Formats: sequence, C-alpha cells, structure tokens
Amino acid sequence: MKIHDRRSPSFNDRANGAAIDTLVLHYTGMPTAEAAINRLTDPRAEVSSHYFIDEDGTVIRLVPEEKRAWHAGRASWCGEGDINSRSIGIELVNPGHDFGYRPFPPAQIDALLHLTTDILGRHDIPARRVLGHSDVAPRRKRDPGEWFPWAQLAAEGVGLFPEDWMDRAPLPQDPAVPALAMAEIALLYIGYEVDVTGAANAHTSAVLAAFQRHFLPDRVTGLLDEATSIRLNAVARLVALDRVDPWIDF
Repeated sequence: MKIHDRRSPSFNDRANGAAIDTLVLHYTGMPTAEAAINRLTDPRAEVSSHYFIDEDGTVIRLVPEEKRAWHAGRASWCGEGDINSRSIGIELVNPGHDFGYRPFPPAQIDALLHLTTDILGRHDIPARRVLGHSDVAPRRKRDPGEWFPWAQLAAEGVGLFPEDWMDRAPLPQDPAVPALAMAEIALLYIGYEVDVTGAANAHTSAVLAAFQRHFLPDRVTGLLDEATSIRLNAVARLVALDRVDPWIDF
C-alpha cells in the first residue's frame, strides 16, 4: 500500500516511553478533506493524527508512529488517561454529524483495513483496544459515528464485534443491584470511564450512547433497554476472552 507523507508539526515524545497498545479511529468532521488536512498540519491548531485517509483511499502519514500525535485530547480508557501517549490515531475524511455525516466509501475502508492490519502486525494492540474517539471521550465526541463499519473490521481481524449468535441473554440480574448499575459495571469492565451509581445521569447516558454507536448503531439513544443489555453482555464476554479474564456473573 502506498503511503504519502505530509508532516504535521503537532507532535511530541510519548510520555515515559509508553508502549503503543491502542488504536483510535476518528472522522475529520470538517466540510472538506482539504480543510481537514490543512488543520491537521497547521502549527496554530495544535492537533494531529498519525494517518489521514481520504474517501478515495489515499493514505497520508502525518506523524511517525513512534511519536505522540495530538488526536484524542481529554480521553480515558480502562482507567488510563493520556491516550495519546499509548495510541496510534487515524483520521478518516468524513464531514461528520455537523456537516453532513455520510457512509464511509468502500475504497476508504479498504485502505483502512490494509493500514490497520499493518499497524497491528507491528504493535501489540489487543482487539479490545481498537476504539473510536467517542469510546475514549464519550462526553465530547461522536466520531467515527454510527455509520462506521465496526462489524466489517472485526470480521477482518481488526477490533471486536459480537456475532448474532452471541446475543443470547441480557446482563445478569441481582435484586440488590439496579439494572442501570449492572450496565455501568459492564461498561466499566469493557473499558469505558463511568461511575457505578445506578442512577440516571448525563455522563452514563453519554457513555451508553458511545457504546451503542460502536456496538449497536441502529439504536443510539443513550438509554438502557433490553437490546442494549443483551449487547453489553455479549461485548463484555468478548472482552473477557480477549483479556483471558472472566466476566463475572452476578
């Protein structure tokens, strides 16, 4: 795969020599590809990613993988902040929700699959840590959004996505534990930043919406319903297999 170079000045060293163990996918969220790449290479913007993929499949390298690109911002996964120091960031050209969100073209996804397969071959990134920007920053971000083909990527060995047969049962129930608290426990186990309170609040709703965008894209409501409970249980079990760490039944 041919990769073009157009260097961004917005990067620094990874903190404390952090190992790369996370891949974060974004959409550009700007009206045009030109506007997006100009911003990613503008020193005044102080934002960048390692790679940029246009809708025609053109791949541009903006920051060397060994360096810390500035793409995730305030973010957290599995209780860890400074996602930039441990991740590779890829921007996909798409206007996003504010400028006419649309499906990702096949040429763009094909290029992404080639690139991510190469990246996973070079770095020890577990499937459970192939994430969207909205996963690591659910209160701030919606990208790459509900039209991103996570299931297709997982079928090609990039990331996790449950197959239909895995959706067998909702989350375990305990009379002493509210259903929403069980959902928060599952979200926390998967990696999302969430407090286990069992009480409806804006943060848990945002995290549920982020989960749905990734794993249940036909119902991005931010609400816990039976389908979301079933899918949470399936994803938690997939994460358990990837971690070799049991998902506890209550």
